[in-house]
Amino acid sequence: MSTARKILGNTFIQFGGKIVTAILSVFVLKMISGYLGVAGYGEYTSVYEFLALFGIAADFGIFTITVKEMSKDEKQIPYILGNVLGLRTVLTIITMALAAIAVFLIPQYSGSLIPMGVLIGTFATFFALLNGTVSTVLQVNLKMQYATISLVIGKLISIGYIALVVYYLFQDDLSTGFAHLIGAGVLGNLAMFAITSYFVSRFYKIRYRFDYPFWKRIFLTSLPYGVALMLNTVYYRIDILLMRLILPAANEVMVNGSLDYACQQDICANTEVGIYGVGMRFLDMLIIIPVYFMNSVLPTMTRFLEEQKEKINRIVQLSFDFLIATAMPILVGGFILATPIILLISEKDFVTGELFEYGSDLAVKILMFAMFFSFLNALFGFTLVVLKKQKKLMWINAACVVFNLISNLIVIPQWGFRGAAVTSVLCELFILIFTFIAVKKVLSFKLNFQTAFKVLLSSVTMGVAVGLGVFWMKDLWFVWQIVFLIPLGGVIYLATMMSTGAITPEMRSLLKRK
Repeated sequence: MSTARKILGNTFIQFGGKIVTAILSVFVLKMISGYLGVAGYGEYTSVYEFLALFGIAADFGIFTITVKEMSKDEKQIPYILGNVLGLRTVLTIITMALAAIAVFLIPQYSGSLIPMGVLIGTFATFFALLNGTVSTVLQVNLKMQYATISLVIGKLISIGYIALVVYYLFQDDLSTGFAHLIGAGVLGNLAMFAITSYFVSRFYKIRYRFDYPFWKRIFLTSLPYGVALMLNTVYYRIDILLMRLILPAANEVMVNGSLDYACQQDICANTEVGIYGVGMRFLDMLIIIPVYFMNSVLPTMTRFLEEQKEKINRIVQLSFDFLIATAMPILVGGFILATPIILLISEKDFVTGELFEYGSDLAVKILMFAMFFSFLNALFGFTLVVLKKQKKLMWINAACVVFNLISNLIVIPQWGFRGAAVTSVLCELFILIFTFIAVKKVLSFKLNFQTAFKVLLSSVTMGVAVGLGVFWMKDLWFVWQIVFLIPLGGVIYLATMMSTGAITPEMRSLLKRK
């Protein structure tokens, strides 16, 4: 029980921090999307999606493997941390240099703001990856409240500079302001890394180590999972890159001395990426939840593997119940409240029927299903890592990349972001099916869906109530819809969960404890 309490406590600390940073991210998204407009935000999104493809190569699954290695022998943590820090720094420098070179070799990016943004953004990625390295110590010790503090402070610094750029420094100079918006991410990530390092230094001394045989062992151990993560990022991010490469770009024009974009076609790369990017940003705020949870579960699963497989089976069932109970109401609520959510996190121009026939609210409705499947994917993907079956995960993700690439090449030219969103849902379902089969072959477990059915009933009940609320409040300001309906939906969901027995007395007792 104490182990479960520690896992939930560590997860809720991270989740609480994510709620705070998500709220801050809403302000960031609203400021940036309003400042840059639909097409300009498409350029901004393209910068970070491009960097993500290279950043994951520097990450290479080393965080997860490091947590697993540290969990085996905590006395080796300083040695492991120093070497992983050295290895990851080298990988990050190499991959960011490749990103800076590659962005100038893509003809479709020529003349846009993307190359400049990528050059600046490499530093933001660099500090983010180093922060992830040192935070492994906090994850192993289930002390992620310190990492959460650094995350929030870093976000506050970033949002403060963004506000300064948007409302004071460069109100009428979008090109220069664009560069400073990327720079705000660099400042925030640098502060986050510095604060996390301070907290980690209270547990262990941080210093670089260069034990190359150890580097080789960690790299080779991480290789299958790292390739799997790279493939995962490719199928998750490739649609935005393909839209930018396949679709015609909107023309840059000057309006009242400021840079703007004019789309002469029905579907343009800048605007499609901008609309889709807002929906993806909302999805990004959500899919980190299962990663936080599974990172908390990972040390315990690793120890249980050494002791008794039946305990892992129990952890898998409890994790499945928790992830279903979290993802299902988000799916239902996000689908119903998609329009007010988009109005909250961006601008009216991004809503269906305003400037464009299809808006970011449609993207959110479709991507909510991808979110649901990705929650469960985290469970089975992490379990394969614990079971040392990373190669299976790598081949599954490779097959998904092929499916994703072929599907997007077919649907993007005709349906733009709508086709890309549907493809994302199918890819997540593809991964879920095959990772589940792979785990089941090793553990031979049998999932109990009793709690899942109760969660479904509770979510549908909540959805009906929230849907009726949207209908009755359709003429009210969107903020009132969110402020009233989200708490109402939460209360109805929890009440139904308790009345159906989905939240057991044991779980209630667990959640009441510190």
